[in-house]
Amino acid sequence: MNQTYRDISENIQRPLLTKRLLLILAISCGLSVANLYYNQPLLADMAQTFHVSAREMGNISMLTQTGYALGLFLFVPLGDIKDKKRLIIMLLGAVAISLIGVAVSPNLKMLGIASFAVGTTTVVPQIIVPLAAQLADLKEQGRIVGIVMSGLFFGILLARTISGIIGSLLGWRAMFIIASGMMLILALVLMRFLPKSHPTSKLTYQQTLSSLWGLITGQPLLREAALMGGLLFGSFSVFWTTLAFFIKQPPYHYGTEVAGLFGLIGVAGSSFAPFAGRLADKKGPRLVAGVASALTLLSFVLLWLFGYHLWGLVISVILLDLGVQSAQISNQARVYSLVPEAKSRLNTVYMVTYFIGGALGSYLGMYAWSLWQWNGVCLTGSLMILLSLVVWSIGGRKR
Repeated sequence: MNQTYRDISENIQRPLLTKRLLLILAISCGLSVANLYYNQPLLADMAQTFHVSAREMGNISMLTQTGYALGLFLFVPLGDIKDKKRLIIMLLGAVAISLIGVAVSPNLKMLGIASFAVGTTTVVPQIIVPLAAQLADLKEQGRIVGIVMSGLFFGILLARTISGIIGSLLGWRAMFIIASGMMLILALVLMRFLPKSHPTSKLTYQQTLSSLWGLITGQPLLREAALMGGLLFGSFSVFWTTLAFFIKQPPYHYGTEVAGLFGLIGVAGSSFAPFAGRLADKKGPRLVAGVASALTLLSFVLLWLFGYHLWGLVISVILLDLGVQSAQISNQARVYSLVPEAKSRLNTVYMVTYFIGGALGSYLGMYAWSLWQWNGVCLTGSLMILLSLVVWSIGGRKR
């Protein structure tokens, strides 16, 4: 990692991927991706503010993730043809404005529009991850992606904890004002430390977007990994979107701050993310992805059987985060190895599918909760994971 790497397609000299730069990339991923998840522990409080049902408020989480999928499609491919540093700084400024829009929303409609805008502009992590993979040695891509993704996963989980605490102390609107300020500070830090990157493709923007379809049709492994990722993240969203409503009821009667604290529990699972990357390098990422999917299914079985016991809920959260995140690292390691000069575009296809699955999971989770409560939530999540295992199995047979 202390050597100078050369870009495969352009044969241009890469900046050094120092330990400091790697740490900055990981922290940046965590801070920026957190914008997508601040609202989840706060949904119950937000529903009270606007006097709407849990099902209606669930649409806010869905809109955020749908906006993220659109942002991935529109902005992440630019990482192959533009300087990633400049692109990241511009997007951080845009998301800071969008977060203020959420904070000052006077009604549910404006909240939905602002939340969609937050999702659309919070795509910085998916520009940073391909950048880290581009700077890494080919033999270490799994490990490097695992380290950067650890920062991203910690951001996802700690976002819930922080927003739950701040929401209970200062109200849910304060969380988004604080988040906006953090994005401006992060932009200044990255302006100072992030190296300029060279384009890895000479395609125009229109050609870049058009080439996505060629990657989808020409790379069966990309289709398999993307579908698996989308279904697993959908199950993840099924759980986290409904958790705040579940623990407000008997036997728990917990408030917003406790819903957020469950994010800290998930950190235990996220701490194994770098290990999953190293295991993918040694044993093969496909095997790790399959095992991780099975582990995720086990977490939902435990939620179904023991979710009304605190110990069962805690163990299930740890297994859920460990399974979903290990699968994502393994799937992304597989995807990045396909076409080295198209890492940003490959990541676009993967992550657009990933967050379409997440948006679908948010919608189905709240729908299942409104009809069948916890049993419906567990059934919906389990079915999505089973479908991911079917995709994994079919992909293995074809190869």
